Amino acid sequence: MYIKNTTGLFIKDLNEDQLYFRKITIKALQKAISAVKPKNLIEKSIKVQNNILIIQNDQYDLNEYNKIYIIGGGKATAEMAFSFESILSKLKNVDYKGIINVPKGSVKGGLMEGSRIKINFASHPIPDANGVNGTKQMMRIIEKSQNNDLIFCLISGGGSALLPLPKRGISIEDLQVVNALLLASGASIHEINIIRKHLSDFKGGNLAKKLYNASRATLISIIISDVVGDKLGSIASGPSVPDTTTFNDAIEVLKKYDIYEKMPMSVINHLEEGLLDDNKETPKFNDECFNNVHNYIVGIVKTAVEEVISFLDIQGFVAFYFSNEIVGEAEKFGKSLYNIISQKFKETSKKNTFGKFALIGTGELTVTIKGKGIGGRNQEMLLSFLDFIKEREIPYEFLIMGANLDGIEGNSEAMGALIDNYVLYQINKKEIDLRNYLENNDSNSFFKLVETEIITGPTGCNVNDLIIILLQFKK
Repeated sequence: MYIKNTTGLFIKDLNEDQLYFRKITIKALQKAISAVKPKNLIEKSIKVQNNILIIQNDQYDLNEYNKIYIIGGGKATAEMAFSFESILSKLKNVDYKGIINVPKGSVKGGLMEGSRIKINFASHPIPDANGVNGTKQMMRIIEKSQNNDLIFCLISGGGSALLPLPKRGISIEDLQVVNALLLASGASIHEINIIRKHLSDFKGGNLAKKLYNASRATLISIIISDVVGDKLGSIASGPSVPDTTTFNDAIEVLKKYDIYEKMPMSVINHLEEGLLDDNKETPKFNDECFNNVHNYIVGIVKTAVEEVISFLDIQGFVAFYFSNEIVGEAEKFGKSLYNIISQKFKETSKKNTFGKFALIGTGELTVTIKGKGIGGRNQEMLLSFLDFIKEREIPYEFLIMGANLDGIEGNSEAMGALIDNYVLYQINKKEIDLRNYLENNDSNSFFKLVETEIITGPTGCNVNDLIIILLQFKK
């Protein structure tokens, strides 16, 4: 069981339908997490036969390479490395070593015991000196590589913060200021990564550029996507792919959210110099540094969605994948969700005499930080929904769960939360002031109060967030 607080979720005060909905949702969530566990994704996508490594449909004869190195970083990268190393250990006369950056506390004792891959713990979502040191060790591997070496880069979400290598003249302290301002601004992850790419010697295709300049060795990136649309350039800010954005784009994002003037002078100077010097720009599609680079996405959130829909179908629900691009402000989406549900319920109830429906959505919302509370994007979205409907008559039994599948969201210890008719009843009975929680970005404190936060701790997964909505006619 990934969920640690199921007992608190299945309380005796729930009616039969409410208890059933909660149990079904937790089982669906369990299946979703299992479907995108890095071990399962790696084993499904990568095989070995003799000394041939098969990635999806491509083959690599490892006898043709001199040395093999493994680098990378992200929230799911530790388990990726563990699983990948299990595959490499089956090969004959294949020597390898490497280093990866992962979040502090994300690796259980003994997971990488005896590994040839060094685990370097770094900070997320704000980068730290440990992350810089680990990334520098990776770059030393790149600088010393030979043409007939093979470099594997294991990439997952969170890599943007975990793989910091600021441009000359920009300190880690400056980079921390930049990230803190961006994360609080309400900017999307795509927008945030535009800035990260243009302040880094690793991201935005710069890893590929450095390797090309050093040795032109083969680079294979194995990637688990945590971004909407699975755009390679946004996953960990795309260290091994061409960058489609520019210095001008980076400055425009900062000005859009009124934080350009708040940037450290080292950052402003670097961005303005980049506007005037094309040589400072990130490598683009026509750059020859990508000629010997191969990128493979082995994990996406759709895998989890398919598992959930299959499970709900067996339980008698008519399930719809209503959106794979849920983005924008969490509070705003929470308000709009009522209309989405109402419209779908109205359309579908005419065709389904059983009246059991499910809506599945995926994406990644953002939160503009106004207060000093504890919470996360899914919890804020759910709280906003409750605030919007608290005085409305709801003609159906409902449950909505929103979760960050990596196990932690925002500055809370929860992966997300669930809400239903019983939570709505508690709000009205106890006259809970939801606006106070929303205005202080304190959604987690509310969900602790009503005891519907979902606790797993780090799962080792990292794909898009998952929203599950269950609906049924009231009896």
